[in-house]
Amino acid sequence: MEIRALTKRYGQKRVFENFSLHIGEGEILCILGESGGGKPTLLNILAGLTSYEGELSGVPEKVSYIFQEPRLLPNLTVRQNLRYAGGRDAVIDEMLEKTELLSCADRRPSQLSGGERQRVSFARAFLQPIKLLLMDEPFSSLDTALKIRLAGAFARLWADARAEGTAAVFVTHDLEEALMLADRVVVLRRGGIAADVRLSRTKFPSPYGAPSPGREALLSVLLSDSIAPSE
Repeated sequence: MEIRALTKRYGQKRVFENFSLHIGEGEILCILGESGGGKPTLLNILAGLTSYEGELSGVPEKVSYIFQEPRLLPNLTVRQNLRYAGGRDAVIDEMLEKTELLSCADRRPSQLSGGERQRVSFARAFLQPIKLLLMDEPFSSLDTALKIRLAGAFARLWADARAEGTAAVFVTHDLEEALMLADRVVVLRRGGIAADVRLSRTKFPSPYGAPSPGREALLSVLLSDSIAPSE
């Protein structure tokens, strides 16, 4: 997927101008940066939810979007929510097993913890074959233990999708989340790319807080005030 010469403004506020980015097949790309830096806007552009100027190529039709809030239907059980999203029972059972939610299948969202509700939203995102997964701060309301558990659920869901060439783009303000899941981290600042760092790992997901060769490079950028020169 390619984004070329992207420009997006809200009134007089410039979010992106002449912005370009490549998203590789099968990669997990993390968009990291300060609040108001355009992270959710980029996801909405990829999802076709907002207008823009510029060129997008290779963006697939089969896209799933995981939001900060699970956005479940309150009067339906977990299983009914997944059926409503188009899941077949056999696939629903598989997703519930991978997200460790089989025991919660007949509960309503109000009977679930915050981490359980978010795992339902992850299960829902993988009910149908997809080629692009978008995630907007999916761990933001969770404590560290729940983040680690949700990352494990994501890894089980992601294995088959990655084998089919699915790409994922997720945004966060948390460096540890980026290091835990991403193959590549792009830091946004003032509508441009401040850094583009490819990570190496021996385990997926990487242990939360574990040493990473990319940590120092990303920290130096996050603590600076620069933007990488355009190629």
